[in-house]
Amino acid sequence: MHLFRSALIVMSSASLTACSSLGVDPWDRDLLAKPAMELLSEPLETATDEHIYFSKEATSGGQSFGGGGCGCN
Repeated sequence: MHLFRSALIVMSSASLTACSSLGVDPWDRDLLAKPAMELLSEPLETATDEHIYFSKEATSGGQSFGGGGCGCN
């Protein structure tokens, strides 16, 4: 019984230290970040697309909602 308890304590302490460092350090983030993984990789192109979309719809800020600039849904 004593051997089982000792083994259980060693195993639980080893499993707790395994979760101690989760995530990426701030100074390593620039090495891991790739421009191709950005949500908006081309900000100028995104701004132009949004301008054209809102000009056609005659709306502002309703990109994720249904309906159009006429007030219909």
